[in-house]
Amino acid sequence: MFCHGSRRDRHSVSEPPFHTRKGLDLKTRELLTLCMLSALGGAESQVKAHVRGNLNVGNDKETMIAAITHCFPYMGFPRTLNALGCINEIIPE
Repeated sequence: MFCHGSRRDRHSVSEPPFHTRKGLDLKTRELLTLCMLSALGGAESQVKAHVRGNLNVGNDKETMIAAITHCFPYMGFPRTLNALGCINEIIPE
């Protein structure tokens, strides 16, 4: 985190904000967000919102499924199934 200013406001001011940082394009950033929320578990409402967000930035269902499937060894079977279920609910066949 980049903090500027006095010691008092270091915890309330972050610059640059996370959503404007450079290095990742919007499609990649949104796909990573989907994967991280899926890995957390218990955040299915947010996962569904980010499935929609992925669609809005141009990521298709196949890309989202590939990313979640890639994360399977790290986040476990139940969370992978939950994430795939959210994708399938928002984007039915």
